[in-house]
Amino acid sequence: MREPRKNFQPPLTTVAPPAVERMGLTWLMVAAMTTIVLWQVPGGDYILYPFSILATWFHEIGHGLMALVLGGEFHQLKIFSNGSGVASYGISRSLWPIGPALVAAAGPMGPPIAGAGLILASRSFSAASWSLKILGGFLLLSTLLWVRSWFGLLAIPLLGLIILGVSLKAPQWMQGFAIQLLGVQACVSVYHQLNYLFSYSAGSLGLSDTAQMQKYLILPYWFWGGLMSLASLAILWKSLHIAYRSQ
Repeated sequence: MREPRKNFQPPLTTVAPPAVERMGLTWLMVAAMTTIVLWQVPGGDYILYPFSILATWFHEIGHGLMALVLGGEFHQLKIFSNGSGVASYGISRSLWPIGPALVAAAGPMGPPIAGAGLILASRSFSAASWSLKILGGFLLLSTLLWVRSWFGLLAIPLLGLIILGVSLKAPQWMQGFAIQLLGVQACVSVYHQLNYLFSYSAGSLGLSDTAQMQKYLILPYWFWGGLMSLASLAILWKSLHIAYRSQ
């Protein structure tokens, strides 16, 4: 009688080519580390251009959705061709200081939490396929509701249509791998502008997200920057570990 395998097994192995079975987890971790490194070097944003734009969308949509969750308003989202973006929102002053701090944290930390959900969805083909459809559809919906820059009006629906196309036309193993890759990108999007995470000022936009957290939660901005950067990696590793652990 054969003993059960003890090593990691990628999801959807019954339809994935052997190379994907062997390299899935390793490739995703290498992709995550490569993405983080390239985002820190000159020109890295443009080497990973689609993922850079997606990272900006993840970040800014996190701010806006948290404002809505807290009963506030999400006015608009602008994404620019250089990979930067800004979300405009409003929340009640009755929620201060916790409300503004949560909205500030949702930019860097909302995407890793959502990314973990995408990675975990890859354990089932049905969940992976529906997650791709939901993500692609939400990119299109966000364009209609909030995106208000000419570049965002072109780029965001294009990304949404590509993801929807994968969910409708790609083979099962590719859909599972695609949702994992998108989940990884969401988890590491906190590193898109690492210097911003450890900066007090956001230039003409005022305080950075971490400086906003310092303002409302007292502890220094670099503490919040370090905590969120470590937490995003921990979330990524744990979600991949669960998705790839032995069945």
